[in-house]
Amino acid sequence: MTVTGTRLEGQGPPYDRRVATGEELRTLLRRFPAGVAVVTVDLEGERIGLTVGSLVSLSLEPPLVGVAVSPQAALHELLRHAGAFGVSLLGEGQEALAARFSRGVPPIALWTDVPVREGELGVPLIDGALGWLECETRAEHAVGDHTLFVGEAVRVELGAARRPLVYVDQTFVAV
Repeated sequence: MTVTGTRLEGQGPPYDRRVATGEELRTLLRRFPAGVAVVTVDLEGERIGLTVGSLVSLSLEPPLVGVAVSPQAALHELLRHAGAFGVSLLGEGQEALAARFSRGVPPIALWTDVPVREGELGVPLIDGALGWLECETRAEHAVGDHTLFVGEAVRVELGAARRPLVYVDQTFVAV
């Protein structure tokens, strides 16, 4: 997309330059590995999870993380209303789980044969992960075509030490 003579909302005066397209950005970032995690919520018994590569540490004091979720994702609205979410950081041997939670599978089918436990905040946590975060949602920000959810990590737990799972060149790989 080329934007000339326009102003992005809240971004100051008009500018006259080329802006990269979303596809150009996607093509480049496919070469850059992203850690793989499953973000989970349980709102009054309605449980859902979504594989993400957008988990990012935002602050250590207070301990904040961010995750970007498309408004079209089934997780989005539940995440907005749940008040808390879990994050299971996936490792080697969990490629099938990463693939399962990245598809638009009906919520009931997502959890079939998936070993989970309930965290202290009532969020589902996937057994066997590298580690887990339990977060209380502190903010949400509309950013482009996604919403950035900010969570305060109220509980952090280490899992088994093994190679982390990353997503690069449209493939899940343990490194």
